[in-house]
Amino acid sequence: MSVQLYGVEIKELVTHPDERGFFRELIRVTDAFFGEGAFGQLSHSHMYHGVVKAWHVHQRQTDWWYVPIGNLKVALYDTRPDSPTYRQIQELLMGDNYPPIVLKIPPGVAHGCRVLSAEAHLLYVTSHTYDPSDEGRIPHDDPEIGYDWTAGPEIR
Repeated sequence: MSVQLYGVEIKELVTHPDERGFFRELIRVTDAFFGEGAFGQLSHSHMYHGVVKAWHVHQRQTDWWYVPIGNLKVALYDTRPDSPTYRQIQELLMGDNYPPIVLKIPPGVAHGCRVLSAEAHLLYVTSHTYDPSDEGRIPHDDPEIGYDWTAGPEIR
């Protein structure tokens, strides 16, 4: 069962469509959602069907994720011993087939994704520039987490 992890935030986006296409604003420096006020880097990841990238965790860096093309299943795992949601998992779906959002991932929350569509693009802002000393990795099949990246949707 998925829960809302402490400190993880979702910003629902407003889309302004017209006959030319649409405009969608993602993040403003004045958003409370972007309260750290820090901008380190903007990155773009292009992934193919079935690809899993997991688990990544940072001790200092905050990430803000947006999926403009394709669909991802995102999983978050709380590694912070002082958090009320310690060792809990949050799942969500992002991309073309879902309401547009930006996901805020705070430090100490391990994160990963699986591509559900033929391909997917992930745009993400980080609060710091790339620092190898803050790039934590946890094996995708870590038994303590116990998350199955290959599991399909629940049969109903």
